[in-house]
Amino acid sequence: MNKLTLVAILASTVLFSCNSEEPSSRPITDSEKTEATAPEVNAVPDKFDPARSSASEPATPTTSISFKEYAHDFGTIDEGDVEIHIFEFTNTGDEPLILDKCKGSCGCTVPQCPKEPIAPGATGTIEVKFNSKGKKNNQTKKVTVTANTDPGQTILTIIAQVTPAPAEGEGDNPMLAK
Repeated sequence: MNKLTLVAILASTVLFSCNSEEPSSRPITDSEKTEATAPEVNAVPDKFDPARSSASEPATPTTSISFKEYAHDFGTIDEGDVEIHIFEFTNTGDEPLILDKCKGSCGCTVPQCPKEPIAPGATGTIEVKFNSKGKKNNQTKKVTVTANTDPGQTILTIIAQVTPAPAEGEGDNPMLAK
């Protein structure tokens, strides 16, 4: 019983001792009240872009880039074929062009960007390799080129009509050959 009584006394002491302190919050007095003011012009918020907060300004001066073509169609190819296309570009700005990153939209599309800066007026190439293994029918893939340009990214597109490979053993059965 002594232990129970001791616990009850300690609990009531803690419970009632909290009320003895001055409250940490207090009502706002009339002199502290301020009215919110509306902006002079109703501004339309920018389109929501969750990546905007993580995007950074280019560390180097910006320039511009111009491609001979922004899309390439491989036409009809067989499933499993590996096709390569070279996209040619020119630095049309006044600063050296630095290609920071080239990224394909999936693992089947692999771009190769030049590592060295491209001087103003000079040309360069980006090799894009498309592996159609496991791809069927109409395929559209994107390559995002990130550089010290404005805008910071350029999108290249490759297209192919992939003819599906025959199923295993399909070519061996004379009944299926009709």
